[in-house]
Amino acid sequence: MSDTYIIEVGSQAAGIVVRDTGGYRFFAASHRFNRIEGELFRNAREAERAAIRLANGGLTLVT
Repeated sequence: MSDTYIIEVGSQAAGIVVRDTGGYRFFAASHRFNRIEGELFRNAREAERAAIRLANGGLTLVT
C-alpha cells in the first residue's frame, strides 16, 4: 500500500494525500481545494470523494 496518492477531479489535480497517523492528510494542489487542506481522511478514496463533492459545489464533511 502506498503512502502518497495524487487526487484528481476530472483532469484537474486536486491535491495529494499522504499517510499520517490515523489516516491520510490532504494537501491542496490548487486554491479550489483549499477548503479541505489539512483534513485527515480514513483512506485515499474518502479524500477523493470529498474533493469531488467540493468541485461540484457540495459541502464537505469534516472527518
